Amino acid sequence: MTFSLLGRCARTGHLGAVTATADIAVGARVPHARSRAGAVLTQHRTDPRLGPRGLDLLASGCDAAETVAALVNSTASADWRQLATIDAAGRTAAFSGARVLEPFAEEHGHQCIALGNVLVFRSVGSAMVAAFEGAPGEQLAERMVSALEAGLAAGGERSPVRSAAVLVAGDHPFALVDLRVDDAPAPVPALRALWDAYRPRVDEFVDRAIDPDSVPW
Repeated sequence: MTFSLLGRCARTGHLGAVTATADIAVGARVPHARSRAGAVLTQHRTDPRLGPRGLDLLASGCDAAETVAALVNSTASADWRQLATIDAAGRTAAFSGARVLEPFAEEHGHQCIALGNVLVFRSVGSAMVAAFEGAPGEQLAERMVSALEAGLAAGGERSPVRSAAVLVAGDHPFALVDLRVDDAPAPVPALRALWDAYRPRVDEFVDRAIDPDSVPW
């Protein structure tokens, strides 16, 4: 009951994830990203432990395919898991276990991958990829929120969506963008409104951490 996308910005090297689901607080479990290493999605019968484990593998030098294979081979109940990774070079890989409910999507694009389960249509994945690829000059978070909107417009999942999140790893150890709508009747539009409000201040919050003297009161 989740549709998500991982993406990389070729211009900046930033990496991120966007996701929505019919359950509460999807941002606390599904999306994981680390600066200059990669990003991971763990969903369906979600095991949040696989996110940090996947990021450690990516940071150690494993590519996306090697990371997915290692996660599948080292986790119990792999048949229930749906996983995706993107590495620092933009390569992608995915796995959907035998018990992942249809229709599901694993749609690879240029430096992105869409992943979904219990969808209205399998084409939700291709709609998300097309939206992400269609705006290469935009900020990564903008491209990912647009992809989520496209996935919802293409049908989304079978149950009403309840939560949504976008996460971007930039140039520093802390997240560049980490926005969540944990429980709302229309979380994707709410996430759009949250991102539109946050977008003009992204650089300011980085400066507050890195160079606080440069930020006026």
